[in-house]
Amino acid sequence: MEEVQAKKKLFSAVQPSGAVTIGNYIGAIRNFVALQDEYDCLYAVADLHAITVRQEPAALRRNTLSLMALFIACGVDPEKCVLFVQSHVPAHCELTWVLNTITYPGELSRMTQFKDKSAKHADNVNMGLMDYPVLMVSDILLYQAALVPIGADQKQHLELTRDLAIRFNNRYGATFTVPEGYFPKGSSARIMSLADPARKMSKSDENPNGFVTMDDDKDTVLRKFKRAVTDSEAEVRYDPVNKPGVSNLLTIYTAFTGKSTEEAEREFAGKGYGDFKLAVGETVADALAPVREEKARLLADKGYLNAVMKRGEEAAARIARRTLSKVYRKVGFYTGD
Repeated sequence: MEEVQAKKKLFSAVQPSGAVTIGNYIGAIRNFVALQDEYDCLYAVADLHAITVRQEPAALRRNTLSLMALFIACGVDPEKCVLFVQSHVPAHCELTWVLNTITYPGELSRMTQFKDKSAKHADNVNMGLMDYPVLMVSDILLYQAALVPIGADQKQHLELTRDLAIRFNNRYGATFTVPEGYFPKGSSARIMSLADPARKMSKSDENPNGFVTMDDDKDTVLRKFKRAVTDSEAEVRYDPVNKPGVSNLLTIYTAFTGKSTEEAEREFAGKGYGDFKLAVGETVADALAPVREEKARLLADKGYLNAVMKRGEEAAARIARRTLSKVYRKVGFYTGD
């Protein structure tokens, strides 16, 4: 009889820090759906990470519930994966303390995101901001994840995860799975600002026309795409160096339609930028409409969302507790056994 091979564990998380852009959707959440059949997936709403930057408590609670609803509305299935809120599983913080004792200050001060966020939030450079990469390591190692979907800006964090897993294993014996980075198909599709295609699309952009969120209605989406920066050449061609605005719109269009860049270029050959921007806007708006409607339906059923979070918490906690118990024994904590 042929042995059934266990699926590899995969972990990923998203912070509930407000509106989710189509860049976040294309780069992360959409891939969650694609991966849940192939791997043993754990997906978290990373609210512990969110408070490294000042949050309004009521807004954080709303955003946590909203992100959970968005995950499900996008197709993440709580029956196929473990879907939970990070702060509901105390083991994340407990493992972080242990891992802090094998982490060097120099490793954390070199983190690019620490430098960037310290510059952006100069009035609130807190220890959590420096230490959150260790919390991120705990997120992954707690669940013995073999794979972690990452973008280019997260390679440093994966390297730290691997370093700390190996360091702990060398010091205390085999304990943690050393994870690999997973680069989903299409993960190279970096979505840039519609107002400034030299910068990544971000909800913190001061220009609201620079980003499209998953909550934007059709009129808003169309208006933002009509105002998108292009160039004076009036040719729809993929050329990120010389035509960054048009290339960004092509990237968005192909991400939502599944067409190749070449197919999209042929489709808009001889057409003006007005027609092109309208077509991209309508494609995005039509894709977002059912997600927005389903999210609203889910948010109206708080009992269901609470039940999903409770079930996810229990499943995540069971796995996390096994790892943490092993860690506590290895480091010498007396457990009474």
